[in-house]
Amino acid sequence: MQKQLSSAPHPRYAEQRPGRSLIPVKVLIFGATGMIGRGVLLECLRDPDVDLVVILGRTATGILDGKLREIIHRDFADYSAMEESLSGFDACFYCLGISSAGMSEADYTRVTFTYTMAAAEPLSRFNPAMKFIFVSGVGTDSTEKGRTMWARVKGRTENALLKLPFDAFMFRPGFIEPLDGIESRTPLYRKIYAVSRPLFPMLRRIFPNHVLTTRQIGRAMLNVGRQGYPRHILEPRDIRIAAGPGA
Repeated sequence: MQKQLSSAPHPRYAEQRPGRSLIPVKVLIFGATGMIGRGVLLECLRDPDVDLVVILGRTATGILDGKLREIIHRDFADYSAMEESLSGFDACFYCLGISSAGMSEADYTRVTFTYTMAAAEPLSRFNPAMKFIFVSGVGTDSTEKGRTMWARVKGRTENALLKLPFDAFMFRPGFIEPLDGIESRTPLYRKIYAVSRPLFPMLRRIFPNHVLTTRQIGRAMLNVGRQGYPRHILEPRDIRIAAGPGA
């Protein structure tokens, strides 16, 4: 049965001032070389309550840290040979994704839906208490019937994740400001960010619920990975609230 989705964030969530937990957590990150993935990775490495960070990807990140472990895995559609490595985690941050520009629906579905579910299904079996955070996007189509291809595929993926036995949360960020030297891997996005970078301070003041930094998203993901959130689909305003003050 699909989880019930609240229409508004809990009014007291912000009052809880998400912060340190008393129990060390172990996290798994997919897509740590991307912009959002790198943001949550840095937040996890900074946080003293994160005991272990495991990155699963096709290439190494080049980061050296005592609590970081990396697993190189080539086939994102099949984890049958390494299922024993997918247990023992408190949270998973699934940041693996790709721009839909120039892609067919079949190819975009393979990366967005097939790869995600190939990882999520065994994770939900081995870690039923896990909080699984999936990076989606503003405009995702939960009906799966709209005219925009990427939004339909993201919506299908969200809906499938919400039916799995673990606690899944869909992050739908809008415009993202990269910090800490992070850059998008998409050439077009890098050009857009280079032109718009001087405007970020003004945009954050005018549109605080629409412009998020990689630090805010990373902090929000970590907080939701530890304590959840009152609704399972987080729009930019929810992400800002989940990040807590000062993020």
